[in-house]
Amino acid sequence: MSVIEALKRRRAIRNYTDKPVEKEKIEQLLKVATYAPNDRLREPWHFYVLQGESLKRYEEVAKGYLLERFPTKPNLVESSLKVIQTTPAVIVVTADQVEGDEDATKDNIFAVCSAIMSMWLAAEELGLGFVWRTRGVGLVHDQRLHDFIGAPSHQQVVGTIFIGYPAENPTEEKKRTDYNEKTTWL
Repeated sequence: MSVIEALKRRRAIRNYTDKPVEKEKIEQLLKVATYAPNDRLREPWHFYVLQGESLKRYEEVAKGYLLERFPTKPNLVESSLKVIQTTPAVIVVTADQVEGDEDATKDNIFAVCSAIMSMWLAAEELGLGFVWRTRGVGLVHDQRLHDFIGAPSHQQVVGTIFIGYPAENPTEEKKRTDYNEKTTWL
């Protein structure tokens, strides 16, 4: 499959079978991520892989966050927790912050975003479903996730990746605005 075809086929897959994701496939995704472009070869990423018992502990952290964030929406809390309960593997990805250099810190975040996208395309090739979460059960903007994974203070959480074997394979074409409406030629 060409890169262009992989981009066209890429979907956010949120529903998985109960089949565990093999460690070798997770390692392939992690290796692919390290090929992403990054300023001055800082390699500013770190990956925290959650499976089994650590995923159950993550669910408890998420539950505390969701109950606090959505106290009047128990159905939303329940459906969000079900997502965690049915996901075989989660990878939390961080970017290094560069003290006193806001531009380098931003460049590191951009590099980590490229690493995550590289993982997403590789997941497609490996037959894995993949979704990059930030808000809600992604907990990217909540200190509890940072504390839970034990990340040092110079690391910023950029994404929480949910991975598994897809329960369905969507085939409908993605609706996108034509690039001409989003492009200015100078």
